[in-house]
Amino acid sequence: MPRLRRVEKTFSWCALVCAALLLCASPRAAAGTGAVVTGVVRDVSGAVQMGALVQVLASDSSTVGTAFTDTRGRYAIGNLSAGRYLVRASQSLYVPATHGNVQLRTGAKTVVNLTMAALFDTAAWLPATRRGADEAADDWRWTLRSSANRPLLRVVEDGTAIEVNVESPRNRPAVQVQDWLVARTGAFGEGGVHDVLAMDRQFSGEHGDGILWADSAASPYGVSQRMEAGVESRSGIDGASRTLVRYEAHPELLAAGESGGVQVLAITSARRMNLGDALVVEAGGSIEMVQAGQRGVEARPFLRVTAHPGGVWTLRYRMASDPQVQGFDEVAAGQTDVPVALVRDGKLALESGRHQEIAFGRRLGRGTVELAYYHDALANIEVAGVAGAGGAGTATLGEGWMADRTTGALRTLVNGSTANGTRVTVSAPVARGWLLAAEYSTGAAVTPDGQRAGPGQSAAAMLHERSAQAAGVAVKGKVLATGTRLHTSYRWQTVGTVSAVDPYGEFSGEAFLSCGMRQPLLRNRGAGGLDATIDVTNLLAQGYRPYLSADGQTVYFAQAPRTIQAGLSFTF
Repeated sequence: MPRLRRVEKTFSWCALVCAALLLCASPRAAAGTGAVVTGVVRDVSGAVQMGALVQVLASDSSTVGTAFTDTRGRYAIGNLSAGRYLVRASQSLYVPATHGNVQLRTGAKTVVNLTMAALFDTAAWLPATRRGADEAADDWRWTLRSSANRPLLRVVEDGTAIEVNVESPRNRPAVQVQDWLVARTGAFGEGGVHDVLAMDRQFSGEHGDGILWADSAASPYGVSQRMEAGVESRSGIDGASRTLVRYEAHPELLAAGESGGVQVLAITSARRMNLGDALVVEAGGSIEMVQAGQRGVEARPFLRVTAHPGGVWTLRYRMASDPQVQGFDEVAAGQTDVPVALVRDGKLALESGRHQEIAFGRRLGRGTVELAYYHDALANIEVAGVAGAGGAGTATLGEGWMADRTTGALRTLVNGSTANGTRVTVSAPVARGWLLAAEYSTGAAVTPDGQRAGPGQSAAAMLHERSAQAAGVAVKGKVLATGTRLHTSYRWQTVGTVSAVDPYGEFSGEAFLSCGMRQPLLRNRGAGGLDATIDVTNLLAQGYRPYLSADGQTVYFAQAPRTIQAGLSFTF
């Protein structure tokens, strides 16, 4: 009998140990009777992370629940009181991933999947180039997202866990310095070899971020400069605001017949507010002052309201007056182009207009589809061009053009009008790490009347609007074995048009065949790295429309002139 009791006692201890191990290993066992948070933790390549620490934090930053992920990257934290929380995942050599404004309900499961970025990943609001239609940032608009540009949570009342949340982490360490050496050709106001230095600092206590940006390039006409300083602060669990001040000086640009170059001073601010889990409001704008012989000032507000009714639907209203800054995430250093300034009726005219849009989106399987109807009231429409003889002859083109003497690129403004249009956008992952997006839009675009200007006739007088259509497709992805990032796109529109159909659409900056590559050359275990980049717009130089100006020069209108950019990016 004593021996039997010892066996039973040993068996009981083994059973308790096994039960404890099962509780630790199985996320479902942590459900309990209260609210439950469950999900999967991955890195940016999609690999699950075992042993990551997951914490549930109250509004006062106190920890109310913790768990470690199992061998499949899963976690579950149960017995939580109903309320609003922040969920955070952390692990060594990774930037912590957080998701705020998580609303928990008693007896229901909430799925929060988190993605952590390695310390050497680049900053989220320090892009070296403008985002294209195939950039990952565009996917948030076609996915159910919260106010922090993160996918929206879905609470499952019947207890079934459905993965609908892929967290966008803050991809930077506390202090990050980046330096780009970039050679550009064909781009307006960006010719030559540029040295771009940027510093991004995350303030102590995670209350905000500061950014400094400096860009300079030498040319035979002087040194062009661009300097930006900004700050982002967070309010509550999920609200945020940004302010960015920008100054530019371009001695190589000729505007309004002046030889003194162009100077720009702009202040841009934006605020993002989360009104519950299903409504996001982004509001802000910029005030831009341009000095080019004369002074012009333009205010450019924007408003975006996004709702997520029913869990799989997206309803959005958008008002914008600048195609380059239409939301909170577009308030970023290095995002905006040099504004076009021309003299009209004795005053300096700038590109201006107003875009309004209503869009409906729905998730279909792993992909999404969106239908939008928009109305554009454009006062001045920008049209690009290229001097036929290169940059040497741009000084004699007259007041109708703004010219870049370094690259020969030209810009002019056309009197705008009102236009209505529609847009259909479809996106879907086609393989691991690869995204396919396609778009079709109707609207209006500018086309030349003829091929020769009359005596005293300006370039703008030869152009008028007509109904037009456009279609585009883009593919973006990463080769997992090498880390190479590739993107390519093709955008066609009605033959003869020289401005973009739907200029406020995601594909408006693309034209004909464009492609790019980013190749990591050196990575270390800290916050440093070296990448090589190359981007080409309109690779085949399609869509050029020649005409003979009044002074006998051949000039080419172009929806998007061919531009080439290549360089090295250092992250310290």
